Amino acid sequence: MLARRLKSGDTLGVVASSSPVTPETDDQFERGVAYLEGLGFEVVAGEHVRSRTLGYSASPEEKAADVNAMFADCSIAGIICAQGGTTANACLPRLSWPTIRANPKVFMGLSDITVLLNAIYAATGLVTFHGNDLLWGFGRNPTDYDRNAILQTLTEGRLRAVDPNGKRQTIRGGDGEGIALGGNLRCLLKLAGTPFLPRTAGAILFLEAVDVTSESCDCMVRQLQQMGVLEALNGVVVGHVDGLQEEVGATQLEEVLLAVTAPCGFPILKVDDFGHNCPNAVLPIGARVRIDADRKTIRLVEPFVA
Repeated sequence: MLARRLKSGDTLGVVASSSPVTPETDDQFERGVAYLEGLGFEVVAGEHVRSRTLGYSASPEEKAADVNAMFADCSIAGIICAQGGTTANACLPRLSWPTIRANPKVFMGLSDITVLLNAIYAATGLVTFHGNDLLWGFGRNPTDYDRNAILQTLTEGRLRAVDPNGKRQTIRGGDGEGIALGGNLRCLLKLAGTPFLPRTAGAILFLEAVDVTSESCDCMVRQLQQMGVLEALNGVVVGHVDGLQEEVGATQLEEVLLAVTAPCGFPILKVDDFGHNCPNAVLPIGARVRIDADRKTIRLVEPFVA
């Protein structure tokens, strides 16, 4: 199921499905709004984006109410999440899947929003988008790479090779094609054992991480292995692993994956095209992509917006 592509003059709704907008991040919020307005969009905030009913965030009911309202509102063309955090999974049982199915539209975020991107696709078939959030993507220091990514993907809907943001590295050679799934590794694992985890057989898994160690990467990768996820994949793309990849000599996430998946043989490509504290490509969760780890390419190969 595809959302309509965005166009100049469209209205984007902002929801805080994980951590709220706080007084400390108000300036970033306003800069993010101004940036999107500069791209030609109107921006409206959900009723509960600043709610801290639980002390640390809005209640699950408030979060779901904003998401459901944005999907139901015909004047809203797309939805962008304010930021990530920790508690996005709380609202999943309260989302109105019939409302989302009846009103397909762009839904984008990253980090803890990985939970919603994959769950919405699993529950409804709607292609969602792993890309910048309002506060830390568009409200801080967006680059030309960020600008091109949102315009080429969400307004032009261009089938193309994803532009590299810096050096790419072949970890295991080969090529593969499949549905793009994933996002933040820790947050994706919140869906383990729930009905909200998409079918991963034949998928291309995109993984990034922040504030991890070599040991925690080992733990999470082995959880994926024990869930039966890794053995049926058609490929993995490792994005920016913020913090760990700057540690000289530390065992990296891609090295853990290479060792654990030795019997599987699927291609593994390391990039800096998505993740925390880096520019972000816009990746369609639920649409087919093709990777060639030898040529170091990622290509969007089927329509992801209508």
